[in-house]
Amino acid sequence: MTANAARLDRVILDGESPNNLSPFIEADREQAVADLAAANHFAPLIGTDQPGPYALHLSIVEGRLIFDVRDATGGPLTAIGLALGPFRRLVKDYQLLVDSHIMAVEEGREQRIQAIDMGRRGLHNEGAELMTQRLSGKIDIDFDTARRLFTLVCVLHQRVSSR
Repeated sequence: MTANAARLDRVILDGESPNNLSPFIEADREQAVADLAAANHFAPLIGTDQPGPYALHLSIVEGRLIFDVRDATGGPLTAIGLALGPFRRLVKDYQLLVDSHIMAVEEGREQRIQAIDMGRRGLHNEGAELMTQRLSGKIDIDFDTARRLFTLVCVLHQRVSSR
């Protein structure tokens, strides 16, 4: 598989219309999708030997995170399910940081905003490491792709829990 083929062409979240998402979370979603469109490494290791680029439909079904990998025309290639449990603490911490960030912005507390942003970066790094571990042997991804996918899992979890 060539390097250009081992990539995502697009990412679709289950229930693509926002459900009561804060502007901050929606901005995170937009940034993650834009960053993935600009650069990513994504290569399924099981279920398909078809080269990419790939379309990823990401959803949460019955407490499982589903990576529904499709070809460029939308044809199904493979679906990989991960237990959501290992991500729950990080997703909850992400939501707490988002809420704290919103309050700090409303209060105009620049130092607090900077501290929260540092914490958020660390949380995203931890989420990326967990994403890489959980997908090991299933999908080969680089660190930046893992960070962006973690962001999208947080957004998706927020959408599902606000229904």
